[in-house]
Amino acid sequence: MKPTRFETAIALIDKKNAEDENTYQVAELEYPKELLYSQRMTRKLLRFEPNASKALQIAARAQHICRWKIQRNEYPMDRVGYLKWRETLKKMHAVITGEILQQVDFDVQFIDRVQKIILKKLIKKNEESQTLEDTICLVFLDYYFDEFAAKHADEKVIDILQKTWVKMSKKGHEAALRITFSEKGLALVKEAIS
Repeated sequence: MKPTRFETAIALIDKKNAEDENTYQVAELEYPKELLYSQRMTRKLLRFEPNASKALQIAARAQHICRWKIQRNEYPMDRVGYLKWRETLKKMHAVITGEILQQVDFDVQFIDRVQKIILKKLIKKNEESQTLEDTICLVFLDYYFDEFAAKHADEKVIDILQKTWVKMSKKGHEAALRITFSEKGLALVKEAIS
């Protein structure tokens, strides 16, 4: 059977992310970092929102597409530099994803919708952008939080958790509280949201 446009788009996103030379180890296996991240995004999205549209599924899968191409240290190492870096990345992710979707013959409206989700336009008003934001936060909390917390002072971790919490919806909060945290992680989460 010939793959659908959706399946082809996902495969092309994965192919790009498989080029990441940065690796991440899980159960003694090495994975290209952004390929692993994108697959975690899909799994988490479909658990969090089983009826996610194809547009939202593509946006989630492509949310970090080719992220390694623009390094954090190319921008000033302060809050303004960080935000500028993130904004530049979002635009790049949207452009690359748009090119892939054009390649597999999706129409302009669909491509525009996917790009708006990736750019997180009107986040609190656009349900799909909010669901993407919730999924991003849940993936961070479930897969990367303990490692992040181990590298930073508790005050910084609590500050990041509070910023993360504000971005999430009520449904996102409920899902986050069902995550199995380490004892230390749970204590930090409780302190951050109290």
